[in-house]
Amino acid sequence: MLPTFTPKTLSFLRALKRNNEREWFHARRDEFNAHCRAPMTAFVEQLAGDFRSFAPELVADPKISLFRQFRDTRFSHDKTPLKTNVAAVFPNRTLGRMNGAGLYFEVSPTYVWIGGGLHEADTSQLQLVREHIAAHYRQLDAIVKSPAFKKIGGLQGQTLNRVPRGFDKDHKAAAYLRHRQFLGFREEPAAFATSKDFYKQLLGTMKTLAPLVRFLNEPLVAAPARKAHILS
Repeated sequence: MLPTFTPKTLSFLRALKRNNEREWFHARRDEFNAHCRAPMTAFVEQLAGDFRSFAPELVADPKISLFRQFRDTRFSHDKTPLKTNVAAVFPNRTLGRMNGAGLYFEVSPTYVWIGGGLHEADTSQLQLVREHIAAHYRQLDAIVKSPAFKKIGGLQGQTLNRVPRGFDKDHKAAAYLRHRQFLGFREEPAAFATSKDFYKQLLGTMKTLAPLVRFLNEPLVAAPARKAHILS
């Protein structure tokens, strides 16, 4: 049996959005666990098995992939205590959680988002990725121009107005080098999560995105080894 979300999943998330209070949530934690946390855990565990065939370098583990429901409000203007979605992230096992490129999906009261790529990178990581792109742009071009990738919208994310310093403005990869984010994703209505073929669609989308994630992580995974070689 493949994992599934039900209308009760979306019903609970909608109610949580209307009643974003600790007391309300604690009184209904069993409902949350049954209709949201348990199926999300099942999705992660199912993906763990399927990743072995196309993305063995990515981690799918409920202890790592699932997000806590309570928000960190210390530095946020939004003081609502709870996230109103359920989400999971699948990082590279060498780079670790919230580092480098990965896969991700979330179910919210109003939409489903399935995506992958590099969302936030520091300056040094971005430089490594751009150098990798400049040297292997044909490989990236083949990934993002594949029919399956184009079907979900092509390469997306924030871009610079100009090619960054240090790269030829007429480089064949100039359009890619301007990216600050390298993302592929699809967004669907919330009811998509309860469709009979949701897992099939989720898995298919992640298979489409996995080559991009792997390409972006290649220079980041290799960086410590390269640094050690230079220092020796």
